[in-house]
Amino acid sequence: MKVLVVNNAAPFQRGGAEELADHLVRRLNATPGVQSELVRVPFTWEPAERLIEEMLISKGMRLYNVDRVIGLKFPAYLIPHQDKVLWLLHQFRQAYDLSEAGQSHLDFDETGRAVKAAIRAADNACFAECRKIYCNSPVTQNRLMKFNGVASQVLYPPLNDGELFTGGDHGDYVFAGGRVAAGKRQHLLIEALALLPNGPRLVIAGPPENQAYADRLTKLVEDLDLKDRVDLRFGFHPRADIARWANGALICAYLPFDEDSVGYVTMEAFAAGKAVLTVTDSGGLLEIVSADTGAVAEPEAEALAQALHGLTSDRARAISLGNTARDLWRDKNVTWEETVRRLLD
Repeated sequence: MKVLVVNNAAPFQRGGAEELADHLVRRLNATPGVQSELVRVPFTWEPAERLIEEMLISKGMRLYNVDRVIGLKFPAYLIPHQDKVLWLLHQFRQAYDLSEAGQSHLDFDETGRAVKAAIRAADNACFAECRKIYCNSPVTQNRLMKFNGVASQVLYPPLNDGELFTGGDHGDYVFAGGRVAAGKRQHLLIEALALLPNGPRLVIAGPPENQAYADRLTKLVEDLDLKDRVDLRFGFHPRADIARWANGALICAYLPFDEDSVGYVTMEAFAAGKAVLTVTDSGGLLEIVSADTGAVAEPEAEALAQALHGLTSDRARAISLGNTARDLWRDKNVTWEETVRRLLD
């Protein structure tokens, strides 16, 4: 069986979706009787009218010598094929919930609104032709039903290298991994830490979305006189290093805005037996992060400082919450073997 995984590609940007696509192809190729390759379609979303061309590029592609297509993201999942399965990581949200919330660049003028209508029409036509549709979380699943009236099944992404996240000593620092970006709000952690003179250290590690935000964090650390307590490690790091920081942390923290899924950072922390600090508007994380597995605070510095103090001032409690988090994740039994089986079914 020849399986083509299709995903979009924003050049020189890499995150969880790209990691997932790579590992999916790797796991498919490790399955007896399966050959798999990844196709990445270059994609940009500005200006708004460019989206029409982007959709036409994908819709105009023709695939040969391929038995099944697995589509992940817009607009790559529009590539036509007679045997297509979607593992929907997210739709183009500016045409859906972000538009409803008044946060879409497609609502500025008539051209943008026409593009939004075209995106929805293309999506609906694509969804109707798919063999099966899976979503990476209940958040994505509910959005698909609300805006498109399309039923789907939840298929959680497994950890790509769960064997690295074994846990270990509970150190004296909070680890905040993942992409460093304004939407991930690492600045709130730094501001919260400044309110705790006797609080823990903070390690932030990941590739910056842009230099401006990296510079903002660097200046914030300097202005708040936290250089001896905040370790900024910008850039791509070997997975063994990420695992080492997670395994040795007292707790982990992840503050994305309205994340679609539970997020790799959360999964890695839970696998390593670490409690997670997040905030009330972080979206999909809230499915598993709670007072039983960490703390959920309002997304502002004072509330985060209070939650941070509560988690780190009582080591025994932090360890207990981390153990509960690990048990919860293990009980979900999210494995690559089951994932591949369902995608090939």
